[in-house]
Amino acid sequence: MKILLLGKNGQVGWELQRALAPLAEVTALDRHGLNGYSGDMSQPQAIREAIIAIKPDVVVNASAYTAVDLAESEPELADLINHRTVQVIAELCQAEQILFVHYSTDYVFSGEGSQPFDEADSVAPLNVYGKTKALGEQAILESGCAYLIFRTSWVYATKGKNFLKTMLNLAQQREELSIIDDQIGAPTSAELIADITAQIIPKVWVDRQKSGIYHLVASGETTWFGYANFIFQQAHILGEVLKVEKVNPIPTSAYPTPAIRPHNSRMHNAKLQNTFGLVLPQWQEGVKRTLAELLSQ
Repeated sequence: MKILLLGKNGQVGWELQRALAPLAEVTALDRHGLNGYSGDMSQPQAIREAIIAIKPDVVVNASAYTAVDLAESEPELADLINHRTVQVIAELCQAEQILFVHYSTDYVFSGEGSQPFDEADSVAPLNVYGKTKALGEQAILESGCAYLIFRTSWVYATKGKNFLKTMLNLAQQREELSIIDDQIGAPTSAELIADITAQIIPKVWVDRQKSGIYHLVASGETTWFGYANFIFQQAHILGEVLKVEKVNPIPTSAYPTPAIRPHNSRMHNAKLQNTFGLVLPQWQEGVKRTLAELLSQ
């Protein structure tokens, strides 16, 4: 088996390099390319040429336009990367019988209600980023290719910028913090996403009937406020000295942003667990592991 990984240096892509290596020969690209091949998702023709030249059995796309607020002022670029280039890849995967693995987001949903969203629920994105990711999903479905679309949420890792690392940094510098307490979701580690992906690809490779959309999120739920407090508690347990003494819960309305955020980012993950016989652990477990790694550096 040959795998082409796009977006190798992102949070998920970095972990995928490790997780996919035992499965197959992996060619990993980012926007800077490798050996003349381009992994720049803003250049769909170059991506197409790379796939034709490399001839992979599986394309794993961990690349995306993820600047949620900036997307409001750069809708064309966000659409190019999250939708139109994805469409080009999907159509080529259909023509060449390549399995396409793609990552999406809770932002495709409306964020309304208090129940977790199922894979079959209608999409109703609130912002440009969510709309472009939903269009990317639709393009894959319409292409007819064999696919895995993994929707995830609140991704973090030891690498890159994310909420966990930001909170830890702020807690080391400030005595008081105010954190949003009316958005609910499941913090999910890039490590978990990569490991689950690596376990599922061989199963779908031999049984294309298991192609589909799956919610790949850690189990359980919390708010950003609850998540932040857990980070601080675990940092204390690990012996980290933090400056923060007071953490205030605030509503989303107190922290306006260019892009509207969903209040409800809960997603059911039972379909993935039942289909593939896997267990998605509680969100706290990944946070503990990541903090232990970060604070031991």
